[in-house]
Amino acid sequence: MAHVERSMDQRGSAYSLFQTAIMLEGRVRTRTEELTGLMRRLERSNEALVAAKEEAETANRSKTRFLAAASHDLLQPLNAARLSLSALGDLALPAEARTIAGQVERGLQTIENLIKTLLDISKLDAGIVRPEPRPVRLADLLEDLADSFKPFAERKGLRLAVRCGEATVTSDAMLLHRILQNLVSNAVRYTGRGGVVLAARPRAGAVRVDVIDTGCGIGPDERDLVFDEFYRGGSGRGSAEEPGLGLGLSIVRRMAHALDHPLALASRPGHGTRVSLTLPLSRIPAVPAPPAPPATKLSGARVLIVENDASTADALARLLHNWDAQVAAHRDLGSVRAAAEAGVEAPDILILDYHLDDGACGLDTAAYLRDRCGADLPVIVTTADHTPEIEARVVAIGAELVRKPIKPAQLRALLTHMLA
Repeated sequence: MAHVERSMDQRGSAYSLFQTAIMLEGRVRTRTEELTGLMRRLERSNEALVAAKEEAETANRSKTRFLAAASHDLLQPLNAARLSLSALGDLALPAEARTIAGQVERGLQTIENLIKTLLDISKLDAGIVRPEPRPVRLADLLEDLADSFKPFAERKGLRLAVRCGEATVTSDAMLLHRILQNLVSNAVRYTGRGGVVLAARPRAGAVRVDVIDTGCGIGPDERDLVFDEFYRGGSGRGSAEEPGLGLGLSIVRRMAHALDHPLALASRPGHGTRVSLTLPLSRIPAVPAPPAPPATKLSGARVLIVENDASTADALARLLHNWDAQVAAHRDLGSVRAAAEAGVEAPDILILDYHLDDGACGLDTAAYLRDRCGADLPVIVTTADHTPEIEARVVAIGAELVRKPIKPAQLRALLTHMLA
């Protein structure tokens, strides 16, 4: 009997073990199926993330191309308007007409700044802008900024001072100028009384540049927001005379990041704000800028223009006539070739638009006339396209590049220098 009972117990234990094994096998199978399903969902999620990333990058590239094309089309009529205004300014006008012309000029400048800023933001976000660090003499840069902003500061009754020793830093001069220009512009705009100081102080192998104002200040809850796009602060900031676009500090942050220059902000509401940029010291001295050539009459100089936009060509021709130049304006290479074959005297200098009708390029005109004249004619190429490929092509033929909208004073100085 005991033997039978032991046998029955062993059989019961074996059956229990069998049932346990079946149950465990079922659990393992269930867990395996759950893990397999989870892995498949993760794979699908990763594929979706990759697709979303590629779609976002494509959209970003498309946005950059769209803004570049749109800015080119927008800057063309703006360029014609500014050239016409400059030609108008050379005429004998009554005081009221000059005042109105100045107001129009300021409005056009605001439009130009907005277009260029939007394009800059797009390029920085797309990683197209590549800084070119070089030695920069800080005193020259700060003095130049102070000189350009002093009229605005004086109009508001503000003091604008520079405190800078003989320091040379390593940075991209153009991007650094844009950063500090935006900071000084903000400081002047948001300061009602007192003044603005541009100060450069050595800091252990670096230089800290401070833009300090005695304005309304920025509250703790706004300090992270002021670097966002289109944020213009509370109702107590800014002025009706010079409304801000809310893009200046956004550009500053992006450019400082691209240059790897630490940016810091300190402020006390009611007392003022200090924005600081830390720059690495340069061991190589900066090359001094050559003196600007004097702006004189271009008496008798033969200038050939190739420009497919009729309003721009007309405005540019009027401006050059006011400077006592002889001007011949053409729309394309075919017109230039016909004039040359008709025996028209060779020009002294060329002003060529890069993008012409039907995909033609202004550089083809330069090549044709240089070959026909057997001389290396000086060439100025104008364009509203800021892509580096175009700049490289212009530099490769030894021409000077002028971005649209053309600044008349810059063009006049360049013409005088190239014809000297």
